Amino acid sequence: MPLGHALDNRFAQLCGIEVPFSFDVKRALDINVRHGDFDFLFCPLMYTGYAPNKDKALTLNRQLLPYAGVNTGVTYGQWAGLVFAKISPTWLDLDSEDENVRVNAEAILKQQIEWASYLSVKGLKNMEVDSWETWNSFRMLCDHHSQLVVALDIKRVLPPENSLKRWFGEPVTAAILDTEIFLTKARGNTLYLPKRHQKLIADLFHLDTRIVISEIKVPTSAQSAAGSKSQPLLAYWSQVSNIYKQRDPVSEQERSEFYTRDILQPSLRPSRNYSHAISYDDHEKDLVKYLHYEIAISRALLERVPDERASVIATVLVVVGAGRGRLVHASLKAAERTGRKLRVYAVEKNPQTVIALDELIRANNWDNTVSVVSSDVRDWSAPERADILVSDFLGSFGDNELSPESLDAAQRFLEKDGISIPSSYTSFLQPLTAPKLYQEAKARKDILHSESACLVNLHNVARLTPSQQVFTFSHPKCSDNQSNQRYQKLEFRIPTDTGSAMVHGFAGYFNATLYKSVLFGTEPSTMTPNLNTWLPMFFPLRTPICVHRGSILEVHFWRCVDSRKVWYEWCVTSPSSSPIHNCNGRSCWMDL
Repeated sequence: MPLGHALDNRFAQLCGIEVPFSFDVKRALDINVRHGDFDFLFCPLMYTGYAPNKDKALTLNRQLLPYAGVNTGVTYGQWAGLVFAKISPTWLDLDSEDENVRVNAEAILKQQIEWASYLSVKGLKNMEVDSWETWNSFRMLCDHHSQLVVALDIKRVLPPENSLKRWFGEPVTAAILDTEIFLTKARGNTLYLPKRHQKLIADLFHLDTRIVISEIKVPTSAQSAAGSKSQPLLAYWSQVSNIYKQRDPVSEQERSEFYTRDILQPSLRPSRNYSHAISYDDHEKDLVKYLHYEIAISRALLERVPDERASVIATVLVVVGAGRGRLVHASLKAAERTGRKLRVYAVEKNPQTVIALDELIRANNWDNTVSVVSSDVRDWSAPERADILVSDFLGSFGDNELSPESLDAAQRFLEKDGISIPSSYTSFLQPLTAPKLYQEAKARKDILHSESACLVNLHNVARLTPSQQVFTFSHPKCSDNQSNQRYQKLEFRIPTDTGSAMVHGFAGYFNATLYKSVLFGTEPSTMTPNLNTWLPMFFPLRTPICVHRGSILEVHFWRCVDSRKVWYEWCVTSPSSSPIHNCNGRSCWMDL
């Protein structure tokens, strides 16, 4: 059974076979795919032994070249869905000093591409490059064209780990496994892959990369291990199949996020637009977030009110941005857990959401404990001071949904020794290789949109260095706190074993301290498992920047504030310079 069907994934094409040229493609498909174990075929479209007369240029307008035939019972659907082609023969020399050789090569290359296009084959392997540097030069000559992709040729000796990881951000659609990288156990004469190769293949499967096993060279010593003369690659296929089946099961969350991978989404602007019901639906499913809030509120209540006074003192708790009541519910559960009394004010400015919030309060008979306030917190005159201030203004970059401004405004009705939950949060930045995200941003044509910071479910990216801290905000705000207008210079050192890489932009994350030791966040090295509310942010570069091993990537980042709005600006000054992006908030800002 083809591997693509093995786990009820009907549309997956996970493991294919590379075969020599054949005029009878239908027979190759029948043997290897229809009646075999492979999901697709990878083969030359032109007879590899063909060579034209070098002494004269070809005239191809009527000349028939030795191609795999189309009239052999192969349907359009099979060409389009089951066949990946490659350019042949290997003697094509597009840079030859001999004009006839060069002209012939150009003519045959052009006709092969046209033939592949006519057949609608699923993909076409055009050229071979010997390094990432050559690939990058070729890509830049093609202006980062979106249809230019990579097939990795996996060798027995792998480069260092960081050097491998940079490929995870590239458009790698296939990886070709030479049979020579498989080893044979002394006892049992069975095939196996080295551990590093197994991990690499598992990582490539995670990126939806197709694996191709090459039939071009099958070692004679492995024939008995293969188990079948008609299917000499069966044992190789079994090894790849086992790696796929041993992956961690796909979670429901991963399934739901599948179609949002590497898709740029506009960031929320809550001060300008009210959230819709669907946004609340998505956020309220994040059980991990609300559990952390409940634990933080419980600790604050225990610290605020001693046991002997628990039946006497009612703690005043204000929920700022109460939404549809999940934070209110978490607060009441914390009070029940700790045996403390509460008096709650639920402040919400969205008039539609207030209706849902009010219904929740009445449905649960919380009327005597919770007062609903329909107002912007900046305009509300609190009837009494709050002991605890609870909010959920955190954005994907920590402060990008105006949490500092909103909580500083609310601080006027917090007791001098009052507690803010969250009490602090820090943003982080990390350079990325992300050509897919760059292409999507670039496709927006104008600078105003291509420089917008967006939310994105990162998948086909390479994180080139560890992230670094950018801005930290603390609440309640101390008198010596810095202003909200901030600047940070960051220096990212590219690991010496990474090699060269392209930087297409930066990922933005955050970590937050809700109260003392209760923390959560999205920063990769410390991220909270199953925290689903926040996607990373992506800050694009107008032009990608090439960095080399051991070099310093110098980045400048600003959080700018004027009387009307808040916005970010960013630029690179080393190893090469970029313009300041989003200057004066021309493409992306938050209204005050």
